[in-house]
Amino acid sequence: MKKMLSLAAMFAVLAYASPASAEIKFGGDASVRLRGQFEDEQLGYYGSYENNEDDLNFAYRLRLKASADLGSGYFFKALITSDNAAGGWNTVKDNNSEDGEIDISNLYFGRMMENSHYMMGRLPLNSMNNPIFDLALYPIPTAVGITGGKTIGIGDIPVATYNMDRIFGLNYGAKIGSGELNATLIVLDNDAADNNGSGEGDGLFNDGYGLHLSYKATLGNVTVEPQAIIALTNVDGLVYENVTPYIFGANVTIPAGKAKIGLSGFYTACDDNGKYTVGGAPADVDYSGYLLRLKGEYGPFMAWVDYNNTNDKTNSGDINYDNLFVWAQYNFKVYESAMGTFSLTPIVRYWAAGKDYNDGGQND
Repeated sequence: MKKMLSLAAMFAVLAYASPASAEIKFGGDASVRLRGQFEDEQLGYYGSYENNEDDLNFAYRLRLKASADLGSGYFFKALITSDNAAGGWNTVKDNNSEDGEIDISNLYFGRMMENSHYMMGRLPLNSMNNPIFDLALYPIPTAVGITGGKTIGIGDIPVATYNMDRIFGLNYGAKIGSGELNATLIVLDNDAADNNGSGEGDGLFNDGYGLHLSYKATLGNVTVEPQAIIALTNVDGLVYENVTPYIFGANVTIPAGKAKIGLSGFYTACDDNGKYTVGGAPADVDYSGYLLRLKGEYGPFMAWVDYNNTNDKTNSGDINYDNLFVWAQYNFKVYESAMGTFSLTPIVRYWAAGKDYNDGGQND
């Protein structure tokens, strides 16, 4: 406790003692969206079940980006948006009763130097272009009802949608050879702080920590970025708790004339004694899975297709989860100036998810 108070006092003295001030610059974007969603669900678990739902809704989103150059490479950045809505999108409700509150989503500071940098805080992930965190945090879809009646899985960019595309961490990067190496200590959860009861851990290290490593380099015209996420302590997920999974793979970007092709492949596995997140029952957790992505960009057009398969053998079970996800968009720039742009972007998403109990098709 004394060290924590001393550190807080030191920051306060530095803040008040400095006569200098930095200019905070603001930018961002404002969007409105008309979305049609069409769902077709068929279940064979303990009988047959079919459900079809069609929905048309309006939504809006505001994202304010703040940044400050403090000199000598020191900087501060923040993102303010609606953190209580999926992806920051506020959907219009009955009688326009929705509350579009805005909160601090990203907030981090650091220093950029000639051959290295460091930063800490709530860091942006850019997960739509780097799906390793989708596989790390959502290897197994949640059951309907756990998340308010909605199944959440690798399909439909879950980290960008439900984790707001950010994570708290401490990052250090340095130029090594022809590329850049980045190491980020990430905080995945915050468990109980005491250590009085059996099985609670050692107090300070009850929290879930992981290490994200990446090295990005260009080989000729091809950009290669191998990555890995390693759980350093027991971490908690939406389906299983107290587990230590690992994930590794790579992103590859290949220019092809005016087009750009992206390839991604990641693998995850976990074999641990944990417990179910809902209910807390003990579980002999054993799963493995992979995620493949093929992406193409040509001018204002962008599309990608994801395929994921995860096999869950927890508690001697044998369940296969399959996800096929397609995203395609085209950006029309209606107006553009030095002050900003006004654009229209039609987007098509398609998500097909399957669950196979490997019992001959009786309960799928």
